[in-house]
This record gives sequence, C-alpha cells and structure tokens, in this order.
Amino acid sequence: MNSNNIHNNNNNSINSNSNNIPVTEVYWSLVEKADKKFSKIRDLPSYERNRFSLSLSLSLSLSLSLFLTCHIMYDTYFYKVFKVYTQIWKFQQENREKLVEGGLKRWEIGEIASRIAQLYYGQYMRTSDMSYLSESYIFYEAILIREYFRDGLYQHLNLANKQLRFLARFLMVCLVLNRREVVHQLVNQLKLLVDECKRTFQETDFKEWKLVVQEIVRFLKADTAFMNIRPLRYSPVLDMHPDALVHFSASVAKRNLRLRDAILSSYHQNEVKFSELTLDAFRMLQCLEWEPSGSFYQSNAKISQNGGPGPTPMNYSQDIADSTLPPNPRKTLLYRPSVTQFIAVLATICDELPPDGVLFIYLSAAGIGPSTNTADNIIRSSQVHTIHSDATSTSPSNSPSSSLNPTSRQSKEDCIGYNTSCLQFGTRGNGGVNCVYPSDIIPFTRRPLFIIIDSDDSKTFKASLINGAEKGERAALLLSPSSSIPLAASDFSRSPSGSSFTIFLTAPLQAFCLLLGFSGSEIEMDTYTKAEKLLSSSMNEWGLTLATSDNLDPVWAQSLCDLFLRRLLLRFLFCRAVLKLYGPTSDKKEFQPECMPLLPVTVLPTATLCQTLVLELANIFGATDRFIFSEGMMPPENRHDDMEVSSSS
Repeated sequence: MNSNNIHNNNNNSINSNSNNIPVTEVYWSLVEKADKKFSKIRDLPSYERNRFSLSLSLSLSLSLSLFLTCHIMYDTYFYKVFKVYTQIWKFQQENREKLVEGGLKRWEIGEIASRIAQLYYGQYMRTSDMSYLSESYIFYEAILIREYFRDGLYQHLNLANKQLRFLARFLMVCLVLNRREVVHQLVNQLKLLVDECKRTFQETDFKEWKLVVQEIVRFLKADTAFMNIRPLRYSPVLDMHPDALVHFSASVAKRNLRLRDAILSSYHQNEVKFSELTLDAFRMLQCLEWEPSGSFYQSNAKISQNGGPGPTPMNYSQDIADSTLPPNPRKTLLYRPSVTQFIAVLATICDELPPDGVLFIYLSAAGIGPSTNTADNIIRSSQVHTIHSDATSTSPSNSPSSSLNPTSRQSKEDCIGYNTSCLQFGTRGNGGVNCVYPSDIIPFTRRPLFIIIDSDDSKTFKASLINGAEKGERAALLLSPSSSIPLAASDFSRSPSGSSFTIFLTAPLQAFCLLLGFSGSEIEMDTYTKAEKLLSSSMNEWGLTLATSDNLDPVWAQSLCDLFLRRLLLRFLFCRAVLKLYGPTSDKKEFQPECMPLLPVTVLPTATLCQTLVLELANIFGATDRFIFSEGMMPPENRHDDMEVSSSS
C-alpha cells in the first residue's frame, strides 16, 4: 500500500463518518482513539525485533507519509498509531477554524505535535535510523517556535507541566542529535520556567523538575565542548570510507560479518546521566552510528508563527541520509536493568540476530571480587577447570573424571560463577541476584559476540569462563584496566565524567590530551588538527598491518570487516599503547587493558609501530618527557637530524 492510498483511505473514512456528525465530535473521537493506541505503543519493550519497514517524511504543514509491511502484532500497533495520528493532524489542519470556534486550544494542537515527536523518537530508539530522530526534532522545534503551551502557562499547573515535559523531551532529542546550541538554549528556558513555576505555584515544590535541571547541567559540564570537538559518530569524511576497507581472504575471515545489534548498559552509583541516558552509554551510542550529512547541520527550516512553512522548507530526511552508507546497527540502551531483564533482552536479540550479524555488548559496572573463603576458591578452581575441559576436549578420554561422574560435572556447571567475580547490577547483599557473571553470557556465544567490559573487575571475563568455554562462536573481548585511568585534567575522573576507558574508545585524541592535563582551551586548533591527522593515518596503518598479518586470529579478522568494530579495536590498541608507555601507568598491571584472543606482536605497545605514534603525538603536545620509550626512539625531527649526521659521516 502506497502513501497516496493510505491518505485517500484516511480521508474517505473521515468524510464518510463526518457527513452528519459535528466536526468537533469527529476530532475528539479521533483524539480518544489515538490516546488509547499511543498508550499501547508506549508500553511495548524497545528491544523487540522484526520491526516493520517504515519510511517517513513529514513537516508540520504536511500529513504523514507511510510505507509499511505488517507481519506481527508489534508492527500492527505502530501502523495503527501512526495512521490515527495521520488522520488527526490532517483533520485539524483542514478544519482548524471550525475546531477553534468549537473550543480547540493551542496547547491541544501542541499536545498532538508532541505525541508525534515522541513516536518518532521512540522509533529512532528502536531502529537507530537517524531520519526518525530528525523528524522528531522538526516537530519539537515547531512547538518551541510557535509556543503552543504559552497561553495560560502560569495560570494552570497542568499546562506548566506539559511545557516542562516538552522541554525535557526536546532536550533529549537535541542531545542525541548533537545540536548543542539548541541544548543550551533549552536548558536556560527550563531553568527559568522551573524558577517561575516555583514562585507561581507555591503549593508545589517542583522537586523532580529541579533534579532534572541538576542532571542536565551536570551532564553538560562533564560532556564538554572539548569532548565534542569532532563528531563521536563515524564520519566518512574524517574516518575511513567503507570503500577503502581491506578485504580479507576466505582463509582468514571465514565470514563477512557486520555489526547488526548492540546492547549498551552501565550501572554505577552516582553516575552522570540525563533521564535514563548515562554519559558512558551516550558516548558509545554515538560511536556506533554514522554521522548525518547534508544541509540538516548547515541550516534549519524556518517555520512561521502562523503555523505554515517558512520560505525555505527542507526535506530533512533526504538531507540527513546517505544512501551509500549501510544502516546504523540497532541499539538497545538498558538503564540500570535487573539481571533477569538484561538476560531476557540478550536472549531476544540473539534469537533474531541476522545470519551475518555480530552482537555488540557494552557493560560498564562496578565489580565484585570472589569470596576469600578457601573452600569457595577450591570450588571455583574446580569449576573453571571443568568448563575449560568441556570446551576443549574432543573425547571422553581427555577428562576421565568427568566421564565417570557426569552428574557431578553438571552440578558444578550449574553453580558456576556464584563464588567468582562478577559485575554488580544492583545493590549489594543479595547474593547473585544482582550480579552478572561471565557464565551468564556463555549460552549466548552460539552467536558472534563483540564484548567490551568496562569495570574494575573486567579481568574475570578474561578467564576460561568465556574464552575457551564458548558454545559455538569465540567471543571477542576488550577489557578495561582494573584501576581508573588517572586523567590529569582536574575536571576528568570516573565519578564526574564517566569512564576514562570509554573516552579512549569513543574520543581517543581527547582522552590523550586529558591524560596529559590539557583542556580544550589550552590547545591551539592547528595543533589539535595536526595530531588528529596523525592519529587517523596511523590507525589506518595499524589496520592494514593487522589485515596483512600472518597470525591474526579469525575472530579479529571478522571484526575488522566491520568499520565500527574495526575503529573500536584500533582505538583499544591506541589506549593500550599509551597506558603502557605513559610514565605513571607504565608496567602497572592495574592500568593495562587487555583483549582476548591475543593480537599479533606487531601491534603490541612496545612494537615500533605503536611507540612511533605515541612518540610523535607526545612530541606535538610537548610531552615526550612524560612517556618511557625504548632506547633509540626519538622525536621525528631529532630522528631526521640524526639520519643527516649519519649520512654525512
């Protein structure tokens, strides 16, 4: 069914029903119908898959354009809710004068626009399609410009709360879309409105809204302009273009896998967040998307105060899209999930992962060490050995004790993890109820997994509980240092600014500068640009080195086939090299990230390839004395002078 048929059907339905019914009754009947369907779609879990294909392009002066295929009830909900909002919006446009005469208020029109914007943002969260995010922005921006909730704002508490909710939701969209100038504008409006509401409605303390203001201010203080000096999203202009990706032979990369889905979850006490978006998950979310292009970031369509389009309307969806790029991987953000919720989401996504798909798992949480009880440790050692033996044995003769007593072996596997280290996904004191153990992930290694563990107890995932115990696919693991990276910049440490390890993976040059104690205001743009070009070219060289390595593990070869995973892996190598060579963290195991499987020696931190990049970057920022390099390594200009002396002699 094409969009014209949908609109014609909608119009025919409305016209046939409204021949003998007052316009206002038809309208409020549609609103009631929409409210019921909106409630259904709002309560559906965000991680359900098998989503319908929906291409939308709209502005406030046009009705919705829908192209859809419905297969399951989940799809049907979306079809119905968008259909009814199509009817409402078109109907109120065509009958605005009669509806206003019948009592329709401006804030009620704004409420409909806000609902449509919410639907688009929710669809972006389910699909990671940036066009939905841009459509949501269009509606929210129009509500802001037209001031739908202005009239009677300080006379009615309900209307004040609607305006506050609108500002908070628009803030989230602008934050994810990286429209920082609008973010700061909205924050100022939110502050003023909360203060004015406190004075006007003195019987209400607005405590929750004061907390919202505190959250966004804290968030923006941590996520400074320096952190966004360049897009965190993958930019084909600044990063390697997909066409330039090295293709592996079939003997190295047995399959051409792509990152299709991601689970992003962080759980720390007092972590920086806005609503249910934590700072670490926010940075990782952007890192797994393509940077939008086109005129969307150059100018905005102006919408006139009377509700009509301005003189230069734009098709945001077309401008923001790049048909030459693959779609963004779908992402599921879990804010402080229970362990059962995390496992349920993991199972759902694994079950519906495409055959060529890789699932990315990002877990950032505090660790809980194993029991110090001697008997517990003996049990733990026995369990680890049992799982490792099961994973590596090819015949019962390799594990006689297991074959003699399979029931005993099974019982040990069933209780594995409860006396070992884990990640804390809740309050302490409830045993394993609030803990994610390495063994919890093992059943899902039937599918290709790329896992990042950012925790002070990440090394527990290095053990044979995962690597060597997989149920069909070997997992790729990137593990953070067990101690927080000591960023020298005073405003940056784990507590106020998120994970230092995550900063290295999402904004590596910024992390390098912060490690040296430089903030954005202390670095000249020409210097930063020079360093950025050096880092980019060197990482491309590292990628080529890995691709041509004779002993590259197939797990990493498959990861290098995907540009998002490739970039994360190369940034991990950079982080590892920097921390190995940086004086205060050199040779201290607690500051060294690790990976499994192992990578070739040609990209070890002490390899010339890695040392050269760190040395040249340090030289650009005048900080070579803060690193410990191998004997004979020297800055490029000194090395050039030395070569001239040698040739002349």
